[in-house]
Amino acid sequence: MKVLVVEDEAGISRTLDAYLRRDGYATEVAATGRQALTLFRAARPDLVLLDVLLPELDGFEVLKTIRRESDVPVIMLTARSEEVDRLVGLGLGADDYVVKPFSFREVMARVKAVLRRTLPTPDRGTRPLTVGRLVVDLDAVSASLAGEELQLTTTEFRLLATLAAAPGRVFSRAELIEKALPDSDILERTLDSHVKNLRRKLAGAGGSELLGTVRGVGFRMVERP
Repeated sequence: MKVLVVEDEAGISRTLDAYLRRDGYATEVAATGRQALTLFRAARPDLVLLDVLLPELDGFEVLKTIRRESDVPVIMLTARSEEVDRLVGLGLGADDYVVKPFSFREVMARVKAVLRRTLPTPDRGTRPLTVGRLVVDLDAVSASLAGEELQLTTTEFRLLATLAAAPGRVFSRAELIEKALPDSDILERTLDSHVKNLRRKLAGAGGSELLGTVRGVGFRMVERP
C-alpha cells in the first residue's frame, strides 16, 4: 500500500518515510501544499499523512481539494493542539489527527488502524443494507440515496453501515466508536464531527430525515419510505 507523506520539516519527513518503508509501505514525499496535490493525483495513495502548516497551501486547503476528488483516508499532523484546529480538520473530512510532538510509533499505529478501517472484509455476497431510499453495499463499500452515490470517507461509511444495519435502534456514542471504529481512540466530541459530516451529505442528497439524534443518548437510523 502507498502512503503520501506531506511534511515540510525534513527531519520528521525522513523519519516517517523510514518507518513506513520499514513496515512495507511504498511512499511518496511532498514538502509543500502544491507538490502534495500534484503527487496525490499522480500516485493515487492509499493514505495521506498531512501536515497543517505547509508552504504555498496549508494542510486544510490541501484537505479540501483532496475531499473534492477522493475519499482516501487522511491523518492530519500538526503542532497546533487547540481543539478548534482539531475540529476544523475533522469537519473538512480528516479521518484522524496527531499532535506534535508525537511518537513515530504512535503515528504508525494510527496509520495501521485507519487502513484496517479502510479495508473492510465482509463476506462476499453480503446483501446490501436497505433503509427506505438508502442502499449501503458492504461488498462494494459504497452507499447511495435515491440512486445518487454518496461521497463518503471511510469513517463516514462505517458509521452509516453500522446505523443502517439496525434501523430504529439507538446507538450511544460509545457504542458507535466500539462498533464502527474499533481500532480508534477518538473521543465522543470527535465522533460528533464525523456524524455531522455524514448528516450533511445525507441532507445534500435529500435524506435530511434519515439520521436522527436522541438527545442525551445517541443516534439512530430513521426508517422512512
